[in-house]
Amino acid sequence: MSITRRSFVHKTSFAVAGATLFSHPVFASFKKYKLTGVQLYSVRDQMKENPLDTLKQLSRMGFKNIEHANYINRRFYGYTPKEFKKVLDDLGLKMVSGHTVMRTQHWDDATKDFTSEWKYTIEDAATMGQQYVINPSLDTPLRKNYDGVLAFLDLFNKSGELCKKSGMKFGYHNHDFEFNTLLNGKKLFDIILENTDPQLVIQQLDIGNMYAAGGRAMEVIRQYPGRFKSMHVKDEIKTSDNKETYESTILGKGVLEVKNIIELGRKTGGTEHFIIEQESYQGQNPLEAVKTDLAIMKKWGY
Repeated sequence: MSITRRSFVHKTSFAVAGATLFSHPVFASFKKYKLTGVQLYSVRDQMKENPLDTLKQLSRMGFKNIEHANYINRRFYGYTPKEFKKVLDDLGLKMVSGHTVMRTQHWDDATKDFTSEWKYTIEDAATMGQQYVINPSLDTPLRKNYDGVLAFLDLFNKSGELCKKSGMKFGYHNHDFEFNTLLNGKKLFDIILENTDPQLVIQQLDIGNMYAAGGRAMEVIRQYPGRFKSMHVKDEIKTSDNKETYESTILGKGVLEVKNIIELGRKTGGTEHFIIEQESYQGQNPLEAVKTDLAIMKKWGY
C-alpha cells in the first residue's frame, strides 16, 4: 500500500465502502446503540481457573458483552470457537471484540499474503460474531525503526481489508510506549493514527495506559475526533509499591476524569464500545471490582 493510498483515496469512495460495510448483519446489531462490556483480562486468574463459572458470574452481574484476551491454537480459553460461542449464547453474552497480537511473522513476504495462522485468527473471530479484531501491542524492535513501523502499519490496513471481508474491522489498542516513544521527531501514537485508514482500522483508546507516559485522553480525542470506536474504560491511582507509577483502580477513585472522558468519546470520539478493564485491585476481589465498575457505568448511563 503506497503513501498515496494512505491518504485514503477519496471521501466519496469511503462513503460507499462504509455503507456497504455497515449493511453487514454483524454491524447492524451494533450501529444503533452504544454498549458496555468487560475485558476478560480483568478477571484473568479466574478465567484461567474456571472460565465457565467466571462467565456465569459476569452474566449474573449484568454484563452482556465481553472482550477476550486469550486465543491460543485456535481456542478461546480452551474452547473451540463454536464451543465458546455456544457457551456465551447460553449465558446471554456476546464477544464483541478480542485481543490477539499481530506480529511480523503473520505476513509472508514471499507470497505477499497473510499466513494461515493470521487468516484463522480472522476466521475464528468472525465465527464468534466479533465486530473488532484488536492488536494490543507492537513488537519491541518495531518501536525503534521508523521505516519498519510504516511497513507494519501498511499490514494493519491490509488486515483491515481482510477483516472487512467478514464484516469486521481491525483495530489497535494503545499502551504507554506510544506516547513517550519518538521516531523521526514524532510520537509513535501520531505515526499510527496518521498511517492507518480509519475505514479499515479502528483505534481502541485505553484511557489509563497512556497517563503515566504523559498522554491525556481528552486531548487525544479532541486531536483525532471520530477515530476511537472502542475505549478501555479505567481509572488510575498512584502505586504504593514503587514498581509502577500508576495502576488501575475502581472507576471514580483515581486521578482520571473518567465520566467526562467517556462522554467526550461518545460525543466526538466516535466511541461505540465502552469496555471496562481493571488490572489492579488494591486487595479487592477482581470479580467484585468489575461488578462495582459496572454499577458505576450504569449510574453514568452506560
